[in-house]
Amino acid sequence: MNNLKTFLTLLLLSLTTALAAEDGSRLWLRSEMPDDITLQIDSTMPDDDGYRISGHTVTARTQMGLLYGRYALLRGEQGESHPFYRLRILNHWDNIDGSIERGYAGNSIFWNDSSLFTLNSSLLTRYAEACASIGINGTVLNNVNASPKMLTREYIRRVKDIADILRPWGIRVYISVNFGSPKALGDLKTADPLDPKVRRWWQKKAKEIYKAIPDFGGFLVKANSEGQPGPFDYGRTHADGANMLADALKPYGGIVMWRSFVYGAKHQGEDRVKQAVSEFAELDGKFRDNVILQSKNGPLDFQPREPYAPIFDHMTKTAQMAELQITQEYLGQSKHLVYLAPMWKEFFSYVSPERLVGIAGVANIGLDTNWCGHHFSQANWYAFGRLAWNPMLSSEQIAEEWLTQTFNCQFSIVNSQLKSMMLRSREACVDYMMPLGLHHIFKFDHHMGPDPGGFKADYPIEWCPVYYHRANADSIGVDRSSTGTGATLQYREPYRSLYDNVDTCPEQFLLWFHRVPWTRRLKSGRTVWKELQWHYNHGVEEVDSFAVIWQEAKPCIDAQRWQEVENRLEFQQKDARLWRDVCLKYFSQFALKK
Repeated sequence: MNNLKTFLTLLLLSLTTALAAEDGSRLWLRSEMPDDITLQIDSTMPDDDGYRISGHTVTARTQMGLLYGRYALLRGEQGESHPFYRLRILNHWDNIDGSIERGYAGNSIFWNDSSLFTLNSSLLTRYAEACASIGINGTVLNNVNASPKMLTREYIRRVKDIADILRPWGIRVYISVNFGSPKALGDLKTADPLDPKVRRWWQKKAKEIYKAIPDFGGFLVKANSEGQPGPFDYGRTHADGANMLADALKPYGGIVMWRSFVYGAKHQGEDRVKQAVSEFAELDGKFRDNVILQSKNGPLDFQPREPYAPIFDHMTKTAQMAELQITQEYLGQSKHLVYLAPMWKEFFSYVSPERLVGIAGVANIGLDTNWCGHHFSQANWYAFGRLAWNPMLSSEQIAEEWLTQTFNCQFSIVNSQLKSMMLRSREACVDYMMPLGLHHIFKFDHHMGPDPGGFKADYPIEWCPVYYHRANADSIGVDRSSTGTGATLQYREPYRSLYDNVDTCPEQFLLWFHRVPWTRRLKSGRTVWKELQWHYNHGVEEVDSFAVIWQEAKPCIDAQRWQEVENRLEFQQKDARLWRDVCLKYFSQFALKK
């Protein structure tokens, strides 16, 4: 928006409209704004959309800086603040038929299977304001398992309509693209990235997109993973594929976010957690400067706890961004209260924020009235945005901010208890789902509930839970040491040596990196079997304590939200017990033979 006076008018008017909602759709915007707020431009400030707050005055160099500062004032901030990352992007795994892959809060806010579907501009405006309030400045509108139809005229027009709604809130749109689109759409007989005809096809398509959306952000690409087409289909490399797309976007300032989540037939017999490094390490420095390698925080698949992904150690000449999952695919989905900021802060303790150019978060947003399926899941959307703006913030500070704004009360004893519940919830989830480094023992496909004995002969073995614990009468765990699969050798020092030695490996990763006897004594003095029992029981006890805290908070919470969270906690209590009972019964058949 070029007219500053018009922008400031919109900004001030939005103070009342955003805070007026009193139904279940309300987010963390329910705070009181001072009546005498002053907004002013200072051209001497850094050109990064940062802001400075003094009393009730917000100063910034840019219009977006004023917008971000306005929300910071709502949070009670004072002083100067600037975004740590330039790219602060939500990845929506929304399909064009309106469904959401790994979505647990209803259908898409962007797409519908009806050809007569009309965008809900009011809903998208509220979404945009919520994102802007925490500094999110980009959104990928569709699933990484992308339909080629996204690049047709009809869908480019829809992307333009969405971009027009989000733009005033500083949000740039991106789309996931299917690498095989030129062939899948019937325009060419190949999608070979080194074929001149294919290169021209993408150049023409980029021109068409930017004509409709001049500030279009670029492409997100999942290639040659889980059956998706990619450059390997033509004997080419990831660099060949990414660079071809990057060249098409370069004249317009667009970027390519190329995902490193890869595993499949090319790596027959190789440990799945090693495959990203195997495919990408030799390509470091061979990507265009507008290609960003997007890697999950862990080397497997968004588990409740993983060691950091070693690909962050290897790609020193390639721009990288971390992909975090907000939507709790493996952490109870929208039915469990699990605050994810501690998990993300744990990742940043291994991978320095300075190593990254941005952060992407797989969004947990849908058409449910409360947006995220669980009221406390909104805290993870909030925490992602706050950490993308400033990864140095603590989990505790972010929880305090969210609680105070969401429940519209001053910090109190009740809020202190709720904060304690939030801060303990991730570790509780690890305890009742996958203690001591157990991993990927979830039910097939939907990943909800335990299935430690899961095996299907018609599935690739690396999709089967039994592959990830390998329990027998003697031992449990996967030997990923230098004498096993060698996964520890992909890490930099001191972690390489730390993880490689069973005596120094942190117990939280013990069964991830090592195969150990059931009778091995741990730091607690308990055997591995007794320690597993302790963790499973402790996880259940923690969830029970959350239910007590929530009961005590009832007088301070409106009836609707209190009851909805109560129902979720009752489910979580039952599910935590299910995890404990199923897993202990299954593993006891091996452990008790000793």
